[in-house]
Amino acid sequence: MLGTVAVRNTLAVMRRRPHTSTTTAITFIRPTTPAALRPTLRPFTSNTPSRSTPRQPTRRTSPLASNTPAAITAAFPEISYAQSDLPTQGENAVPAVGKYTRIMSQTELHRDFQDMNKLSAADAGKVVWVRARIGNVRAKGNSCFIVLRQGPFDTLQACYFKDKSDPERSKAMLKFMGGLTSETVVDIQGTLATANVKSCSVNDVELSISRVYVVSDAGAILPFQLEDAGRPEVEVEASQGTERPFPRIGQELRLDNRWLDLRVPANNCIMRVQSGICQLFRESLYEQGFVEIHTPKLIGGESEGGAGVFRTDYFGRPACLAQSPQLYKQMAMSADLGRVFEIGPVFRAENSNTRRHLCEFTGLDLEMGIEEHYNEVLLVTHRMFKHIFEGLEKRWARELAVIREQYASEPVAFTDDPCVLHWPEAMSLLRGEGGMEDVDDYDDLTGAQELKLGELVKKKYGADFFILDKYPSAIRPFYTMPCPENEKFSNSYDMFLRGQEICSGAQRIHDPELLTRTIEAKGVPVEPLESYINSFRHGVPPHGGAGIGLERVVFLYLGLDNVRKASMFPRDPNRCEP
Repeated sequence: MLGTVAVRNTLAVMRRRPHTSTTTAITFIRPTTPAALRPTLRPFTSNTPSRSTPRQPTRRTSPLASNTPAAITAAFPEISYAQSDLPTQGENAVPAVGKYTRIMSQTELHRDFQDMNKLSAADAGKVVWVRARIGNVRAKGNSCFIVLRQGPFDTLQACYFKDKSDPERSKAMLKFMGGLTSETVVDIQGTLATANVKSCSVNDVELSISRVYVVSDAGAILPFQLEDAGRPEVEVEASQGTERPFPRIGQELRLDNRWLDLRVPANNCIMRVQSGICQLFRESLYEQGFVEIHTPKLIGGESEGGAGVFRTDYFGRPACLAQSPQLYKQMAMSADLGRVFEIGPVFRAENSNTRRHLCEFTGLDLEMGIEEHYNEVLLVTHRMFKHIFEGLEKRWARELAVIREQYASEPVAFTDDPCVLHWPEAMSLLRGEGGMEDVDDYDDLTGAQELKLGELVKKKYGADFFILDKYPSAIRPFYTMPCPENEKFSNSYDMFLRGQEICSGAQRIHDPELLTRTIEAKGVPVEPLESYINSFRHGVPPHGGAGIGLERVVFLYLGLDNVRKASMFPRDPNRCEP
């Protein structure tokens, strides 16, 4: 509930600005240069043309003459970070507003910057420093209200009112603050006072400003407004027939400026949920006796065979980027590491321009010894996914609430014990209740068939997450153990979330002779795989494992419309930057 309130407040702050404008309309008062701004400090030179009046012989033009935001803040003197604690009044005073010179770790003031989410009415009367972004500025007449933002959750109102005892200084401060642009990073010092601010997440206290210093400027014109990028698609669509339709921010524009797109509360929280999934993955597997490993990503052969590899030159020899850590996970079994996992990059040179494919993604991989049956792997993996699903809803509830304000989804339904369908049962469901009579018993499922199967399983078993077991051997990699009852099928499985595959696994072939025959039968060259095959010639226990696509788990768990939203900087056939 707290997360929902936070995102509504954050977006409400953004939405106070007209969506057709990149800056808030501000009425500026042109002051004369106050005495407090005259210390011998290095003036900041701006490239923005000034609309100053011509110089007169006995009169100097004010450096504050331009009303463009960049020129307004640029016209004030710069001070160093070390000077920002000096008095703002008196003989050697520094200005109360201005821009820092470049912070290059020249000094340490050990300043206690406050996390806004920890502030409350109980702190009223305290003088504090806050470093935050400018979310919104409303300056008019004798007052200025600034909404400060930290991260995806927290907003705080800061305010300044004209000081009648020092009007010239007040005018200069109001002018400077009115020229601050959205997304600029600032240090603000002020006194906390009780307040009732419904539009901010910190709603029982506000900051009465005494100093404002710019740490890093944001341009007056951004590629897009966060307000526009943070609207739910249904809201944008509903506005299209009105007099003032909301702009639709395209995917390519977002990805070209991904750092800005990730400031949108929902998108920022998606990255936090992605991090949470990795944390929960590790927690569960450590608890189940696993060891984390790190395998090579430059390899001399092809980890899974086929044409979908990125090839490169390795000092005159051919090499490629790893399609998975598969071969090395299995060699770890021969090394007696017992149970292993890895989180690392995976590369697939597949020209798939779909909403669920990437050329580089993060793999969550595990491999473990089998004592009797590969069902042991299914139990371990199901336990791990259950830990992830439960952990996200409990420990990342605030992030999920923010995301679901923009991208609607429900918590994943799953069973306490693994929900396992064997291949023949799945084919029967698709042909019967699914009405798909053209399903091939020995061919892979199409995307439409997977989605339909997901619907049928949800209806029959009440589960969004399930396992499909006993895939046909012809469509599985060379290291997959065949089914002992029927070699046309295999001891392999995929795991599905909301009707789409997120995980693929199997019992592996650990017999070197059978492995060699299978490699040859699949038409894969044996020579580049000799080291891999040899690792089984010195004795290796039966083993199995699974490979999971992190971004696809995020994408499907959150009900997103495109896997690129689940990747920090996605790579697909048409994008290799930023």
